[in-house]
Parts: sequence; structure tokens; C-alpha cells
Amino acid sequence: MPAAAIAQDQPDPCLLIDCTPDDGSEPSVEIDDPAATRENITVLGAPLDDPLGNKAYAVSEIGPRELANEASGRIENALRNVPGLQQFRRSDSRSANPTSQGVTLRGLGGNAASRALLTLDGVPQADPFGGWVSFPGYDALAIENVRVRRGGGTGSDGAGALAGTIDLSSFGVAGQSRYSGNVRYGSRDSLEANIAAEQKLGSGGLTFSAQYARGDGFIPVIEEQRGSVDRPAEYQQYGFGARFVAPLSDDTEIQANIRAYSDERERGFAFSDNRNDGADASVRLVSRGRWQWEALAYLQLREFQTSFGAVTADRNSVRQVLDQFNVPSTGLGAKFEIRPPVGDNAELRIGGDWRRTIGETNERFFFQNAAPLRGRNAGGRTDTLGGYVEASWQVTPTFLLTGGGRLDYWSIANGFRREFELAPDIAGQIRSDDSFADRDGFEGTGRIGFAYDAASLLTLRGAAYLGWRLPTLNELYRPFRVGADATAANELLEPERLRGVELGLDWEIYTLRFSGTVFYNQLDNAIANVTLDSGPGLFPGVGFVSGAGVFRQRQNLDAVDALGVEIDAAIDIGAFSLSAGYAYVDSEVAGNAGAQTAIDGLRPAQVPQHFANASLDWQPRRNDVSAGVTLRYIGSQFEDDGNTRLLDDAFTLDARANYRLSEKLMLEGWVENLFDAEVQAGISGAGVVERARPQTFWLGLNVRL
Repeated sequence: MPAAAIAQDQPDPCLLIDCTPDDGSEPSVEIDDPAATRENITVLGAPLDDPLGNKAYAVSEIGPRELANEASGRIENALRNVPGLQQFRRSDSRSANPTSQGVTLRGLGGNAASRALLTLDGVPQADPFGGWVSFPGYDALAIENVRVRRGGGTGSDGAGALAGTIDLSSFGVAGQSRYSGNVRYGSRDSLEANIAAEQKLGSGGLTFSAQYARGDGFIPVIEEQRGSVDRPAEYQQYGFGARFVAPLSDDTEIQANIRAYSDERERGFAFSDNRNDGADASVRLVSRGRWQWEALAYLQLREFQTSFGAVTADRNSVRQVLDQFNVPSTGLGAKFEIRPPVGDNAELRIGGDWRRTIGETNERFFFQNAAPLRGRNAGGRTDTLGGYVEASWQVTPTFLLTGGGRLDYWSIANGFRREFELAPDIAGQIRSDDSFADRDGFEGTGRIGFAYDAASLLTLRGAAYLGWRLPTLNELYRPFRVGADATAANELLEPERLRGVELGLDWEIYTLRFSGTVFYNQLDNAIANVTLDSGPGLFPGVGFVSGAGVFRQRQNLDAVDALGVEIDAAIDIGAFSLSAGYAYVDSEVAGNAGAQTAIDGLRPAQVPQHFANASLDWQPRRNDVSAGVTLRYIGSQFEDDGNTRLLDDAFTLDARANYRLSEKLMLEGWVENLFDAEVQAGISGAGVVERARPQTFWLGLNVRL
């Protein structure tokens, strides 16, 4: 499990005492703890308060209990409980290629680069080179909750928040000394261990957490298609994080974060290993005085390595075809926001931010007799600099208006791609040396919304918005291969632009909560891998493609149109808690020229129409035992842009049970995919099916001091 909760196991006081009054009125809580009455504990480390305008938008939250109850212990799997939140592949970070782990919302099309902005304590988390998310880097962190805001155009989030924003928030620092740890052992010799600690330092505190995970893994290819080359996909991952928080004055505090991680995986055959290392540092100042403000600066360092092998049709031999031996990248950024006092019924936010990404890929390819004959370097730099103004006004006690605008300047610079010979007799000879023209431009975006309390228990809300995303360095400059298929880069890609509207309602009565949203999004210039031809043949940017493969290029589609509905519901009945979610997305490609006419009207690759999940948890008052189940359904989706390779729908059931052995020790058990359903994660051009998340049992111990 993630060290996601140094405090997540603190019981609800109503689980320890009877909080229900005899007269049937709302319960009150009285805790017989003299120390609690003598000392008010102040928790430090939070950002500024949630914006007043959030009430107008579709927001989902995953709290510490939901994170702790995720059977896999993986935050990317906990995110699958958010209706409509899509990851490029159905596999998680134990078996997926790290470059395939982008996230998006609202059916805007499969893409390894994220179309939703994921942040950690305000810091953007997309890989600076490729835009994917390194999920194992969060398993060592004390994550308190996840908040998902759907829809683009939120000015404070900036470029990249095309489909919405996923905010990860670390636990606050309470200035106490406390410690926790857990260890669990599972199927296929899997082992996970976590420790977390908080140490009081003066009027502030320091938190530290660390994690280690390894496993022999499972064989990704389905059983009936395996050959002698197929073997379990081993993984090993570890990391740590530290956070220091302290007050600088009565209303201002400093928050400093550092983390580092290493992620090694194999894809289930020789020459399919990869490694992803990262280190981050950030400093945030938060002031909650009359003039509230927040300042943030951060640094991200990444280094990625991967290898690819070509497997014969009978899957009895494999040879190396690519060694991407070094992909260093750097992300730099800063942000500032101020909220001047404008009255009790209004809020004004003024801010700006800057982000730079620098990266390149270093590769060896065209192997013969196990030796690479050619090399490639490619990369560049991107910058975005923007400013925003957002205002919210509680016009009446029941009616809220909110809106804002943002202007960004972007630039793409220093782009290059160079290929050269590695064969001993001609080593160093240049085959091609391309330097691409610098480009820049401006993007204006904005968002308006309203919330109306139609009744004491019912809120109606609506919003319209514009958003955008800059192409990643990977999309611009790096060609790649998957099996026999080859995809060329495109240095002329334009930014993606989104227009969207939504209408929703939130209803809450006693312990029943319901939220529903209908939306329409149009993504112009959507970046996708477009099939241009089939092998065999020589093609620009990728070279030779065999008869078993196809030639694609990254291109801007005319548009992707997505119409859908999202539903969240939850109810608490005594010791039982039931939550459920559903999303339906009718997504369609609009392509009116060239090779894109062949995919006009088709569904975007990797976009299912149906998402559904439900969780039932049992937590009796004594708190000695608890249990729960989670059901997830994901509809069928196409692997490719031509809608010829269909991934079957999948239904899985996870379960857990906990038993408290003592005040400080708990026995925990989980099972992932109880009925071992086949979850198809990919289909190659040769029809080979890859699976994800097989049946996995876990048994563990949790200690708190």
C-alpha cells in the first residue's frame, strides 16, 4: 500500500462512542480526552482555501480511506473509480510501458501524453519529455486525497489542463511525533513495504515516507498465444519523500517537498526492459492574511531508458530492434497567486505561472547480429508563460457566478533530430541532421460558470470553457515502433484546443449524495497517430516497415467530438457505505482531408463508451474488523485509429478484509480481480493480445505507533 496515510487510520469518534442523541436530533461528538481539551492541534501544509467558484464545476474526490482500501495499493487504480477518467492503457505500473501512462477525461482520445493536468501539491507532474505520468513515484508519498475537477479552462491550472485537473495533496503536518509502517506479501512472490514518520520540529514538522515493491510478475500475453520467448514481467520499484512545513509568521508558512524514485519493469520477453528515475524539489509559501497569496517554485529531473525487441510470428525467438538508452529531461516552473480582499460575498484571484521543459532522446537502432548500426538524437525545449484573472460573486445566498480569463505565450525552440552510423567501418557518418525552426504564439482561454441552490438540498450548476495543450517534445521529434508498426514524429504539430459546455446537479440528503453532469466537448487539432500506409516498404522518418506492420504519423486531427454523462452517488447506512459511478461517452473523430478521411466518424483509439464502478464497505462501530468489495466495468474500446482491433469489455471484482489484532497492529488481506477475468490491455498488428491485472492475493500487517 502507499504510505498514503500516516493518519488515515485515525478512527471516527462515533465508532468509539455512541454519538446518537435520544431525541433524534443531529449527533454531537464528545471525546473523553483531557489532552484534546488542553491543546488545539493546528495542521500546517495546506494550500490556500478552495476557490469559491469550485461549486460551479464537476468535482470528484478520493479520500484517504478510499486510497487505503484500494486492493492493488496503486494510486492509478484508485483513480479508476472516478467516472470517465481514462488511462491510455488498462494495465497499471507493474506491467505497462511507462510511456503509455497518460491520463485524460471525457473521452477525448487515447494518447500517451496526458490531456488532464496532474499536480502534486500544486506542481505539474507530467513527464517533461513525453507527458506521461510516472505513477510509481507516488507510492512512497503520504497522499491525503485526490481531487478531480473536470473540464478545461481553469485559469490557475494553466496549459495542459485540457480535460481537467487531478490534484494530489500531501497530508498536513500536525506537529506531532508518530510513526507507521506496513508490509504485505502476495502472489508471484510479490513484496511491498512502506514506512512513514512525522517528527515535530519547533513549531513545524517534518514528514518522511519510503516504499519498496517487487514482484516476479505475470506473463502479459494471453495463454493460448504464448511462445517460448514469453516470460513473467518482473518489476522493482522504490522511492522516498520528505516534507518540511513551518510557520514563518502568524499567517504565513513555508512548505518544502523533495522526493525521488526508481522504477524498473520488464514487458515479458527479452529486450523489453525499461527504467525510469526521477527526483523533484519544490518550495511553496502560503499566506492566509487579509491579502492572501501563494508562491511556488519547482524543479523536476527525469531519466528514462527502454529497449524494444521484435518477436517472430511463432513467438519462439526475439531480437533487439531499439535501445533507447538515455532520455534525460528537466522541468522548471514557478507560480504566484494573490487574492485581494474584495468583501465577504466575492473572491478575486490574480496570478501567473511559467513552465519550461527540456529533453532529448538518445537511441541505438537498426540492429544486425545483435549490434546496432545506427544512432539517433532528438529533442528540444518548450516554454509557456501565462497570466490569469478569476472572479467569483455570491450574488444572493442561493446564486453564485464565477468566471475568468487567461492568456498564455508559448514557444517551441531548439528542436533537432540527428541520425548517424554506428557500424565500425563508417561510425560517425551523418545520415541526417535536421534543425527545426523555432515557433511561438499566444493562446487565450477562459471559463464561466454558475451554481444555483434550487432547494436546501439541491444545487444546479453549469459551465462553458476553453482550454489548450502544447505538443510534447516526444510527439514533436521522436519516431517510435510498437512491434512491427512504426510511427513518425511531426515537428509541425499545432497546439490542441478545446471548447466545452456542461450542465449538472448535486443533491445531498442526510447520508445520500448524488452528482450528475451532462457535457459536450470539441477538441480541435487533437494529436493522434494516423495510419498512412502498410508495409512492406521504406517510409519517411521511420525507415523500413515489414509486411506485418503499418506506417503511421502523429498528426493534428480536425477534431474529436465527445458528448457524455457522468454520475457519482454514495450512501451510508449504519455500518455500510455504498458508492457508485458511471460515465457514458459518445466520442467521434472528425477528419475531412487526406488520410484522415478514412477515420472520419470513427471512435478515437483507446476510448470506451462505458465506465462503471461500485464499492461496498462495512465498518462496524467497534472498529476491530472491516471489509469491502469494489466492482469495476470498462466497455470495449479500439486499439487503433481505424477501429479494426477491438479490446473486449472487462468486469473485475476486488475485495479486502482487515482485522485489528491490537491497538497498534492490524492484519490486512486483499484480492485483486477475484475471478481472474481477462482484462485486455492491447492488441498488436499480428493479433497478439496483451492482458492486465490478473488475480492477485495479498496478506499484510499494518503497524502504527
